[in-house]
Amino acid sequence: MSLILFAFVVRVRDGLPLSASTDFEHNRELQERKKQLRTISKALAGLPDKGIIEGRTLNTFFISSEGVSYMTVCHCSLPIAKAFCFLEDLRWEFTACFKSTVVALAARPYPFLEFDSTIQKLKQQYNQRGGPALEVTLAEVQEDLRLHPPQIINLDEVELTNGIANGHVEQGLGSGQNQRLEPVTALGILSLVLNIMCASLNVIRGVHLMEYTFQDDYDGIWNVVAFLLAFLCCVFQCHLYLFYSSQKKVKSFALLSLIVLCNLFLLGLRNAWQLVFHVSVASLATFLILTRKLQDRNGDCGV
Repeated sequence: MSLILFAFVVRVRDGLPLSASTDFEHNRELQERKKQLRTISKALAGLPDKGIIEGRTLNTFFISSEGVSYMTVCHCSLPIAKAFCFLEDLRWEFTACFKSTVVALAARPYPFLEFDSTIQKLKQQYNQRGGPALEVTLAEVQEDLRLHPPQIINLDEVELTNGIANGHVEQGLGSGQNQRLEPVTALGILSLVLNIMCASLNVIRGVHLMEYTFQDDYDGIWNVVAFLLAFLCCVFQCHLYLFYSSQKKVKSFALLSLIVLCNLFLLGLRNAWQLVFHVSVASLATFLILTRKLQDRNGDCGV
C-alpha cells in the first residue's frame, strides 16, 4: 500500500501551483484533501513554515522555504518524521532544479510540470523502501521536529482566514450565509429531536413552576430561571449545529457548561436518571457541533 499519495509544490506569496505529482488513486478522501490543498495554498502567507492538517485516514503535511511551499498527502500510518523527511528531499530536489528568480517570475499555473517525474521517483523510493537511503537524514529531521514541532492546522480557521483576506466572508461573519456546513447526518437529526424534547421539558416545567412561584413568596424563582436558561441553551445548541458560527468551540462548551450547572441546580426537582438524560443529550449535541465541518469548496487544484 502506498503511504505517500500526492505531492504539491506552490508559491507562497499567491498560492500559484508550480508542480504536482500525477496520482492514479480514486480515493474519495484523497480527492477531498486535494481540494483542501487549494484553500491551504491561498493562505500560506499567514501560516507557519511547518504544519499538519489531520484527516480521517489521510494527513496533509507542508513545509515552506524561500517563498515555496512543499505539500504532501500521506496515509495516517506514515510516521510524521518520514513525511517531513520526504518534504525535505522534495525541497532539495526542487531547489536544485529551479532558481528562486525563475520561480518568482512564473506567471501561469504549473510552469514546472516536468518536475513530476522527479516527484514520482521520490515517492516510489519512499513507498517501496520505506524511507530515505541515508538514515542520518531521518535522524536530522527527527531532531528538528523535536526542537521545532509542526503546528496542527485547523482547516476551518484556514478557510475563514482565507475568506477574510480575499474579502468574501465579511457578510458571513454575522449571518453565516456564505459558509456551508456538511450535510446533517442521521445522528445529527436524532440529536436535534432529543434537544427539542429537552427544551420542551424545560420550558413546560419552568412555566408550570412559575405559576406556583408567583402565587407564593417567590422562593422558587431561581428554579424557574434554571429551567428557562436550560431551555434557551438547548435552543442555541440546535442553532449552533444547524448554522455556521465563528468561535463555535467556545460557544458550544459554554452552552454545555450552563446546561450541566442548571441541571445540577435542579437536582432536587429531577432524579438522577433525568439529570443523566439531559446532560447526555447536551454532550452529544456538543460533540456533533464540534465535528461538523465546513463543506469543501467546489474548486479543486486542477490536477
